[in-house]
Amino acid sequence: MIKWNGWTRNIGAFVLATALVLPITLESAAAATPSAANKMVTSASVTSNAYRSASTAVSAATTATAPVNQDLPNIKILATGGTIAGSSTSNTDVTGYTAGALGIDTLINAVPEMKEVANVSGEQIANVGSPDVDNAVLLKLGKRINELLASDDVDGVVVTHGTDTLEETAYFLDLVVKSNKPVVVVGAMRPATAISADGSFNLYNAVKIASTPEATGKGVMIELNDRIGAARYITKTNTTGTDTFKSTEQGYLGVVSGGKVYFYNEPTRKHTADSVFNITDLTELPQVDILYEYQNNGSYLYDAAVAAGAKGIVVAGSGNGSLSKLSKAGAIKAVKAGVAVVRSTRTGSGVVTHSDEDDQNGMISSDSLNPQKARILLMLALTQTKDAKQIQTFFDEY
Repeated sequence: MIKWNGWTRNIGAFVLATALVLPITLESAAAATPSAANKMVTSASVTSNAYRSASTAVSAATTATAPVNQDLPNIKILATGGTIAGSSTSNTDVTGYTAGALGIDTLINAVPEMKEVANVSGEQIANVGSPDVDNAVLLKLGKRINELLASDDVDGVVVTHGTDTLEETAYFLDLVVKSNKPVVVVGAMRPATAISADGSFNLYNAVKIASTPEATGKGVMIELNDRIGAARYITKTNTTGTDTFKSTEQGYLGVVSGGKVYFYNEPTRKHTADSVFNITDLTELPQVDILYEYQNNGSYLYDAAVAAGAKGIVVAGSGNGSLSKLSKAGAIKAVKAGVAVVRSTRTGSGVVTHSDEDDQNGMISSDSLNPQKARILLMLALTQTKDAKQIQTFFDEY
């Protein structure tokens, strides 16, 4: 055992939390006991595969077996991969790393302070970069969360996720989770091997939020960079900055500051336990595609989407969801073919207002949902109905 920053830690957890980028050899990893782990820190050879093997070996050797603390909430961490589980051979690499390289046990062991906040345990749902999170992963994740939260033994869920499509998964869960218990989706903008990796503190904060009684009933939340955002409103705004997730118009739900969770707002749209969407018996979701509006565009992309089997199309229109004449013709043609068409906007903020022309053309307006979130809602809406007016009601209420 060693003493570090006021914490007494097992040497294996220390290696994971503070020496992720130090040299570790594959040969040493195979014999990773606490004493062997101490020697590994001074090894001179490192490769990405060696790091992952060493991390796995140390994790297996040092996974905490502490008894459950009856005074703490029980939080389940579900891992899907992403940058928060990413690694690289260079500790200054924050763009060329391998996403989803580390498993859930490694992530948990790297943040032993979580065990002072909650009884944490983990499951690996997937281990991919978030661009590869597909509908099958969404359904698997949503169903598993509902199973867990239906148990009296689970008080909240944290989902680790890549940031590129994190808001889509979070909004999907906001619509399908059937519980008021806290669900927090968390990611990182820098891999675990980076000099100033943000994942560990984000994960700690996410567990802190999920353990807070005031988090109950606030829908699915997103936590990065100390901010707490509602899945409905927050979005990624920067390619690489750690302060990328913002809720520019509706504001944040709260913050984590000084080790405390502060809430200031609540989501006003229907979510979680009040949602009508049920995925219990679903094995797939309808295909919904996104088209982008631009100058000199045509109608052929609508034809292509319909031919490819799309049941719904979301258009990232210009301004207030505006479509060119040719684009509008393609959209109307798609509607007549039985495809639901939603007008959203490429601007990044603002409400796409509903018009009489929408009703005349059988189209739907997205309210303030960006194209990627409008796609999520349209997929679920199409599991309930194909009626444009009813779908519009969903967009008005969720």
